[in-house]
Amino acid sequence: MDNPVDHPIDLGLVNYSRHPENAEYIVYRFADEKRANAFEKALKEKDIFYEMDTHEKKQVTYYLFGIHKNDYKVTQKINYQVEGQHRKPFIPYAGFRWFLILLSSVVMLLAIMGYCKAQEKLSSSDDTTILVNDPASTENN
Repeated sequence: MDNPVDHPIDLGLVNYSRHPENAEYIVYRFADEKRANAFEKALKEKDIFYEMDTHEKKQVTYYLFGIHKNDYKVTQKINYQVEGQHRKPFIPYAGFRWFLILLSSVVMLLAIMGYCKAQEKLSSSDDTTILVNDPASTENN
């Protein structure tokens, strides 16, 4: 069974890893109590067996959930839902967010207008122009 949890290198980019002693279990870790409570509630709703513990490390309390490997796909979906519910906006200030949307829209509009103007200019050019790589036009000169 090829499982992303089985990779030996953990860079800390995700909040789960293989159990250090029992390879049949995955350990999800949360540093936020609200996320941990939401994750636990979702596990109970899905009737998934888990073991819970807390761990103190560098003045931060981590909430740990040990879940069997067979439930990985279901718990991964739950994990994503919990993270999505509790995430902060990428741009926290609404005014700045709307400014960036407006600025991006104006830039996109100017780019489309520039493209249309260039197409107009190309279509309105006459046939008297001399092409650089045209052998017939170089023979006449």
